[in-house]
Amino acid sequence: MGDVLAGFHAAWEFESDSVLIRYERGIRTPKLFQALGERRVPLEAIEGVTLTPGRRGTVVLRVAPRAGADPLIEAAAGQLKESGDPYRLVLPAERETLAEYYADELRALLTGSGRSERYLVAAPEAPLHFKAYDGKAAFDGKAVSFRWSWTGASSAKWKAGDQSFPVTDLGGVEWRSPELLEGYLRLLPRDADASAAAPALPQADQDPAAVVFGLGYGPVHESLPFAAAVLAAVRERGASAPVPVPVPAPRRNPADIAERIRHLGELHQQGLVTDEEFSSKKAELLAEL
Repeated sequence: MGDVLAGFHAAWEFESDSVLIRYERGIRTPKLFQALGERRVPLEAIEGVTLTPGRRGTVVLRVAPRAGADPLIEAAAGQLKESGDPYRLVLPAERETLAEYYADELRALLTGSGRSERYLVAAPEAPLHFKAYDGKAAFDGKAVSFRWSWTGASSAKWKAGDQSFPVTDLGGVEWRSPELLEGYLRLLPRDADASAAAPALPQADQDPAAVVFGLGYGPVHESLPFAAAVLAAVRERGASAPVPVPVPAPRRNPADIAERIRHLGELHQQGLVTDEEFSSKKAELLAEL
């Protein structure tokens, strides 16, 4: 079609094989949309189109992505608010006839249905990072790293130390929105057993494979694209499972190491770390110098 339909916060460009969604930048545009920038949605990733009345003199054109076609939607798992749905285009009611025309044109071009066996919409690109309540999360495209904060991390996470998870060792990502109670991002091991008999996972604040959110920490526009990117990398790389090449850990700042040992000593004095754990972890930290 090659036409552009502009609405509030976004403009959709209709092409012969896809819809290019460009999100506006502005104070009223949802931060998730601004973080995404633009997304190309292949027609094979869409299974339906709707046009419904909106609020206060608007209409809403929405495309429904196929299950499994978009890592962002799969990571969100139904937790996005309606206003944060990247597949909705809100238009003034007087443009309803035009929107209906494009909806009909799109429906005529759709051929895909059912669950997609591969992601058809590109995930946000690495590197990505965000600050959680108990640490900093980073993803370089090959591995996810968690570096615990001095004040927010639990003793269990301090005992475990900073974490690095190669994508080839992961089986999935669990994201619970920071807009809900007890939000978190958890990395699931590749051999995780999803059966009812599988042992319960620890609370996110006690799990070294998870970071927890909080007021101002891990906002949707930062943590959800992060989760989607990791999820896409897991699906892309998981099947082949190449053997990771060991990379020497970078040398740490001595002041950083000293501060970590001091904090470890406080945990030891409080009885949260045993003598053996304290000695072992201290030796491990000193070895990083």
